[in-house]
Amino acid sequence: MKAKLVGMIMAALAAAVSLSGCQSSTETVLSDSGDNDYQEIELVMAVNGTDIQIDTRVADKFSELVEEASGGKVTVAVYPNDQLAGGNATKGVEMIAVGGADLAAYATCTMAALDNQLSIATIPWSFDSYQEAREIIDSTGGEYYAGILEKKGITYLGSFHNGFRQLTNSKREVKTPEDIKGLKIRVPGSEVYMDFFRTLKVDPVAMSWSEVFTAIQQGTIDGQENGVSITESAKMDEIQPYMTLWNYSYENDLFVANTDIWNALEPKTRELLQEKATEACEWGRDTVEKEEKEMVQGFIDGGMKVTELTAEELADFKAAVESSRQKFIQKYGEEACSAFHIK
Repeated sequence: MKAKLVGMIMAALAAAVSLSGCQSSTETVLSDSGDNDYQEIELVMAVNGTDIQIDTRVADKFSELVEEASGGKVTVAVYPNDQLAGGNATKGVEMIAVGGADLAAYATCTMAALDNQLSIATIPWSFDSYQEAREIIDSTGGEYYAGILEKKGITYLGSFHNGFRQLTNSKREVKTPEDIKGLKIRVPGSEVYMDFFRTLKVDPVAMSWSEVFTAIQQGTIDGQENGVSITESAKMDEIQPYMTLWNYSYENDLFVANTDIWNALEPKTRELLQEKATEACEWGRDTVEKEEKEMVQGFIDGGMKVTELTAEELADFKAAVESSRQKFIQKYGEEACSAFHIK
């Protein structure tokens, strides 16, 4: 069944000329269900991460919860590594918009391929803690995401942490803006990140993540910035002796569904999927927060110099990039910034 389903998905994508007009990836047959029954259906969920990254783990958790609660009638086939889009994350995002996949979880910086406004919460130091991020996103922030995604044919189901982004490098301990000057740091292509580091007089290098480990070994770049879990899974601690914990930017994954497919499901099935999506997102958040502490301690035990900036040290960095922050606050606008309490 999966082979047939994947064939239907790829056919749908190939037929898409724009982000509209494609058929659903899942042939949904509705039945008259009793109060204690669910329709029998298999849904497809696409994620970008590897098997051990948080987006895939949340998707797998969701799949387990749904199958158990429905007695095996509603199942979710999870495809990591953007398998359905040939490894292309941007194409993967487009697939969920056109119905080439039923469900998906993507980082906001990736979802921004549909609308740049989805990157609003990545503005440096938008949140001081994971708890603050939870509270804001679960209220006005989530509503803002939902409004943007609705226009793209996508239904917002929830959000979970990808993680606060930290810094590692091979040259020196970074505690002040002066320490970071001149370093060559790999960053994603996001204009927010690129401008942030340029303002700090860093040389930001946009590079495919698959090339970073070798580039650091060869001295082509001095370091990288990413969440703790990505840093750990990529074994950066083995080649980078210095880490700075500064929580400079928060990144989250959005748990979404194609709206046409979502609306075609029986109400009881939608209710189940929403409930379990919320549960899986909360599980993902708790997991990231717990495991990050353990991973950081592992870095320290392994000999890495881990520096957690004090409030006073952070204040110096915040002052140094305030012009960059204000530029993006103006660009994203009052509505977006108000939704995320960004000033």
